[in-house]
Amino acid sequence: MRTLTTTASLIALLAWPAMASAQTATPATTPNNDDNVSATEIVVTAQGRSQVLSDVPVAISAVNSETLKNSGANDIRQLNQVAPSLLVSSTGSEANGSARIRGIGTVGDNPGLESSVPVFIDGVYRSRSGIGLNELGEIDRVEVQRGPQGTLGGRNSSAGLISIYSKKPSFNFGGNLEATYGNFNQVRVGGAITGPISSTVAARFDGVYVRRDGFYNDPINKTDVNDRNRYFMRAQLLFEPSDAISFRLIGDYTHRDEKCCGATYVDRSVNPYVGYLNDPAVPLSVGGLPPATGNNIINVLRDLGQPLNLLNASGYDRTLSVSQGRSYQGKTDDYGVSGELNWDLGGAKLTSITAYRHYKAGQGGDIDYSTVDILYRDPNPAANYRQFNTFTQELRLNGEAFGGKLDWLVGGFYANEKLTVHDDLRFGRNYGRFATCRLISGGGLAALYSPTSPGCLAARPALFGAATPAIYAAIDQLDAINDKGSINDRYAQTDNNWAIFTHNILHLTDRLDLTLGARYTKDSKDFGAQFTNDNTGCPAIQNLVGGFLGVPSLAAVSGGLIGLGCQGNATSELNGQSITSKRSEDEWTGTGILSFKATDDLLMYASYSRGYKAGGFNLDRSALKSPIPSFASVGGAQALVGNLQFDPELVKSYELGAKYATGPFSLSMALFREDFRNFQLNTFNGSVFIVQTVNGCSTSLNGGDRDLSAATGACATGDLTWGVRSQGVELEAAMNPSQYLRVGAGVTYAQTKYNENLAGNRTGAPLDPALRVLPGKNLSNAPELVVTTSLSWTPPIGDSGLSGLVYIDSRTTSDYNTGSDLFPQKGQDGYSIVNARLGIRGPDEHWSLEFWAQNLFKKDYAQVAFNSPFQAGGAGAPFVDPQYPGGRQIFSQFLAEPRTFGATARYKF
Repeated sequence: MRTLTTTASLIALLAWPAMASAQTATPATTPNNDDNVSATEIVVTAQGRSQVLSDVPVAISAVNSETLKNSGANDIRQLNQVAPSLLVSSTGSEANGSARIRGIGTVGDNPGLESSVPVFIDGVYRSRSGIGLNELGEIDRVEVQRGPQGTLGGRNSSAGLISIYSKKPSFNFGGNLEATYGNFNQVRVGGAITGPISSTVAARFDGVYVRRDGFYNDPINKTDVNDRNRYFMRAQLLFEPSDAISFRLIGDYTHRDEKCCGATYVDRSVNPYVGYLNDPAVPLSVGGLPPATGNNIINVLRDLGQPLNLLNASGYDRTLSVSQGRSYQGKTDDYGVSGELNWDLGGAKLTSITAYRHYKAGQGGDIDYSTVDILYRDPNPAANYRQFNTFTQELRLNGEAFGGKLDWLVGGFYANEKLTVHDDLRFGRNYGRFATCRLISGGGLAALYSPTSPGCLAARPALFGAATPAIYAAIDQLDAINDKGSINDRYAQTDNNWAIFTHNILHLTDRLDLTLGARYTKDSKDFGAQFTNDNTGCPAIQNLVGGFLGVPSLAAVSGGLIGLGCQGNATSELNGQSITSKRSEDEWTGTGILSFKATDDLLMYASYSRGYKAGGFNLDRSALKSPIPSFASVGGAQALVGNLQFDPELVKSYELGAKYATGPFSLSMALFREDFRNFQLNTFNGSVFIVQTVNGCSTSLNGGDRDLSAATGACATGDLTWGVRSQGVELEAAMNPSQYLRVGAGVTYAQTKYNENLAGNRTGAPLDPALRVLPGKNLSNAPELVVTTSLSWTPPIGDSGLSGLVYIDSRTTSDYNTGSDLFPQKGQDGYSIVNARLGIRGPDEHWSLEFWAQNLFKKDYAQVAFNSPFQAGGAGAPFVDPQYPGGRQIFSQFLAEPRTFGATARYKF
């Protein structure tokens, strides 16, 4: 482990067992206003009932409004600081955040993959967890449930879920205002007002406006990237005609108009595994280095206009260069309405949650992340966006039977989700010259490399015998492929998902409970796609040199021409083609929990659950075929539509836990093991996205899953077993030694690993060669050790009625790899992030002035590193370095936020 601060934090935790996890550091608002609940206890609804957190036999973290406010949480990313088993990150688009629990989450930004950790806001399922990256307004509490979920309502999840509950309207008039100014010219203004309309109706309105400069700067085009420009509004009505009936109507709207997301190159100052082969600052021959240790792709980028000093001299330099005429501009509209009815029928309680959501996000991008214009998406909102229209209905009925011996719950859930994706991924204006120079400089024609000559060739000798005219003609075709590709590819998917479920607690004795839950889910998806593409160069090149692929002396150059001309399947053979498909699946899932209240203060439990996440379609045309064969030779695109499908993800979870709570102190522990089959993995290999379900093989594959062959490593279907296992221990504690002091810590140790032998899907097919590093390794973004700590001190200042605020939280994580293919160049050293807040508050906290810093010690680190698109050098033949998988591939990274600081003024009335 390269960072020792993790160990220091753990020692501090063990030396002071009274320290408390930030997620339980302060009392949460009690949902049912139960006067019998202690002020230091937290009430959650994780089992569909209002229960004290210490009495709930499941692994759950609860974060209340005060902790969220002190930590600076405006969206779900800041939950990382207060929930050690959770990691939320955003990469290529703010619309596509990823949440992981215990190292498990949905990787990448393919909208066809559902979230392993879904987000629910006020009981309403959000189509993808990245939607939780919006502003949230004033929040009452957040519950993070760990492990598979589904028997209590909502959508199935395989790894856990995040439930966010906003502040309800009040029948007492009041409100609040806040204003923030920070570095990067950050301005944030928010407020809320609530009060009665009549004796039975109350209303509430929340609003937030945020503006901030970007964290990346482009000095050439004089613009910044990764900025903020958004606003959020939420209106609510609460109708309580009697003690038995409550109806809450919520409408909200979010708009964002921002530029996101820039990336920089990875170099040796960031990662020692980046050698001369893939260091973006080292051309093929420099400083006396032998040519074999350099990378021709750097020469090509340099010669086509890329300043080497902007290839990232420091590794974490946030200076970038956007290709002329390209933009990261994007717009997002997210709105919806929901109604929640709670009706006490006497012998049972009925809950109904009905909702409609609309979400549309479009974003342009200079997605080669270099000055050279290689690949882009246009910000035109008509040709580049993803849209979800989702209707959900949930019904729950719960009550008691047999004299209180049985606490029962039954319910149903229905979701109709219409997903539309329009895409216009296109080659840039420099692509043709970039591709020809990449081919010429890296192969047997390197002596003829001339970046200013037609075809990047200084001369055209007859090197290929009778094939010479065809090969040079193909090079000319390749040199002309500029601003070509998809024009407006359209994907449409309709998903109908319904389920019935039950969750029952049987009180065997006064201290022994048995919880049994079951769910039946039916999921059906109808899929269709239409393609428009103007890359006529691809089939022309195939026709010119396709016949030479079988000639050993010509195979490399012929294959290189076709591969570059059809890169990413950008081929006009798709033009005008339509494909359709459908899939349907059903699954039984469930849970069983035996819990024992050993004393009034100690709860122990053991649980088993089976979880599920639906299969679906890869919404990326690159999965349709290899770029070499023509569509005609394989029966057309429709014959290959099955390649887009992937299987449902299944998990078996085992857990042992204990919770101790007495007075101001609480401590919880969970030991867990989760085994995943058909683990859904999305990987970018530098050219296309690969979606593959991963299983293990119980017999040795003798390294067949670790080589470059797509044919070796098959596993017999009867030998398939789990592909991913997450196991470890979670510790959380909380103590309030006084009404003014709350301290906390939490520890998660989790080994989230792939099986030693891996197969590609449920039929036992070989693993894709791009994933050859996975067997036996930890998953990406799955550190083994995470420690969170917090301290909140609000001492009175004499007898003035004033009080101070001192708040500090930290998250320390061990080393991990950020790339889903686990190439070592994507590794991230362990680090610590510290947030702090100092303030003074008026009597009864009617006003406050606070000074704050996020990432106080300015720690630089990468959220995700990835293969720089199309930027792999060549050496005339496939190159494999056993120490540095990836060969002459160079790498880029999405950086985490830098240090931010500012001041916030609050007023409450």
